[in-house]
Amino acid sequence: METPSGKTARDENFPVGSWLLPARLRPHIATFYAYARAIDDVADNPDLKPDDKVRRLDGFADALCGADTSNPALQKAHDIRRSLSATQVTRQHCLDLISAFKQDAVKSRYDDWDDLIGYCNRSAAPVGRYLVDLHHESSSTYPASDALCNALQVINHLQDCGDDYRNLNRVYIPQDWMTAANVDVSALADRRATEALRGVLDRCLDATDQLLVLAARLPSQLRDVRFAMETATIVAIARKLSLELRKRDPLAERVVLTKAQFVGCGVLGVSHAVYQRFPRWLNAAATRPSSVD
Repeated sequence: METPSGKTARDENFPVGSWLLPARLRPHIATFYAYARAIDDVADNPDLKPDDKVRRLDGFADALCGADTSNPALQKAHDIRRSLSATQVTRQHCLDLISAFKQDAVKSRYDDWDDLIGYCNRSAAPVGRYLVDLHHESSSTYPASDALCNALQVINHLQDCGDDYRNLNRVYIPQDWMTAANVDVSALADRRATEALRGVLDRCLDATDQLLVLAARLPSQLRDVRFAMETATIVAIARKLSLELRKRDPLAERVVLTKAQFVGCGVLGVSHAVYQRFPRWLNAAATRPSSVD
């Protein structure tokens, strides 16, 4: 049922279950990532027909819900089902991912920004919501978490816009923005972005940066300081990638961060998360009753 692409957590724009997060949760995060990677690979396989993709993804959904508990071809779904049971996290986040990837099998264009974000709300936001629930954080953090995950998803779409079109005939750039700029999707097959296409890409980045304004609130909303450090790091990574995509051409090169840039985002994110909490820690220390000998 799986069709591995060879991609791993190292190929992602963001850290997956890094050392910043509690050690007890990392195996569950790795299991969730393996499941998400497996179903994403099915949706992105250029050699499978749409109905075959949907059939395979339905098999993962059956295993996730317990209708199939023994098929070894669905091991990633069995693993996450057991993990969800152990952690008491809802399976809805995993089902939402399946819904989005089934859509990928049959839909290749997005009418406007709202249409695209509707897709991201099922293909990206569930990842953040899973982590929020796994850390027993409040669902009130969902909006900021959704904004961060959706921004990362759009950034990934822009990074891969040429390959997605050439290999899958899939275009995530809002069609109304391309029409307004008089840009045909065939421009994505070129090895360099035209001036008009560059304007559309920048418009996507403008909208993404608006998402990051809301996403930047997430670290201060989280109770768990280690989780806050992780999310602040990811916000810094997303901002840096957005800047790089404005300066560089994703049709001409794969726009990624260097190792030094990645580490720099980590330092910035951790420092920011600690700085946000410092006044809170000082206040707690000041109001703590002192011991009397």
